[in-house]
This record gives sequence, structure tokens and C-alpha cells, in this order.
Amino acid sequence: MTNPPPPGGWTDPTWSAQPSSAPPDPTLVAGQPVPTQPGPWDPYAPVDPYAGGQPPPGQPAHPGQPMAYAPPGYPPHPGYGYPPPPKTNGLAIASLVLALVGVTSCGITSPIGAILGHVAQKQIRASGEGGEGMAKAGIIVGWILTALMVLGIGAYIAIIIFAVANGGGSDSSY
Repeated sequence: MTNPPPPGGWTDPTWSAQPSSAPPDPTLVAGQPVPTQPGPWDPYAPVDPYAGGQPPPGQPAHPGQPMAYAPPGYPPHPGYGYPPPPKTNGLAIASLVLALVGVTSCGITSPIGAILGHVAQKQIRASGEGGEGMAKAGIIVGWILTALMVLGIGAYIAIIIFAVANGGGSDSSY
């Protein structure tokens, strides 16, 4: 008994007039063992050293051990280390040095270090060089020491003005 095709034009995979398996291979003889088919190589299968079985080319002889050489057809790898770090921007180094020297020079070199830090950051963004952290540290330290220098000069001027206003400089009572 056959069922009519379902409505809607779609076909039911379970309802088919075609055989569900491929036709038998005419080269097989009944009662003979079926020849093994080559399948994917299992790298974890044990290798019998006496049977002459070797893994396919380009595969290690024992899993878990690296290969001594690159597989045929592939160029050898030059090295597996980390890539070299990018070149550090010279202005970033100068920025940090001048900003830190401002501590001992009473802040005279600090604004120069901060300005060089801004220039270095612009160059680093354009060229991809290293030293962004040094440039940022030069900017921060440079502007902080510049602000402290300005506050110090302002305090010094205020002390002088206070002393002059209170008559601390001219005493004619002798």
C-alpha cells in the first residue's frame, strides 16, 4: 500500500519509492572478508613498529611529541618567540627625563617635559612606536611640577608684597 504525496508540494523523506541504501558492490564475494577502507589517520592509535605502519607524512610519530622538521611542502618557521617590542619614541624618553629633572631644577624643565610629552603622543599615534606610557607620565609629572612652581613663585611674590606693605624693609628709627 502506498500513500499519496502530502499536500503542499513537499516531499516526505520517509515516503519514497527509491531504495534507502546503495546497490551492493559487485566485486564483493559472499563469505569473503570485506577489505578495510582507508579512513582518517588516528594520531592516538598505537603504532606497531614491527608492522611497518608509519603515520602519514607531516604527522609526528608519537602523539604529544613535536615534529623535528616542518612537514614537506611547507617553509620552515624562522622562530616561535615573541615579536620584538616596537621602537621607543625618543621624545617620550626626553619628556619623562625633563619632567623628572624638574624636581631638582625647581621646575624649570618641567613645562618643557610636558610639552614634549604632548608632541611624543602625537608622533606615537602616527607612527605606532612604543613609549606611550612614558609620554603620558612626562605630561602628568611635568604639568604637576609646573603648577607647583607657579604656586611657589606666587607665594614668594605674596610674601614680598606683604613684607613691603607692613614696613618690613624700611626702618628709620635709628
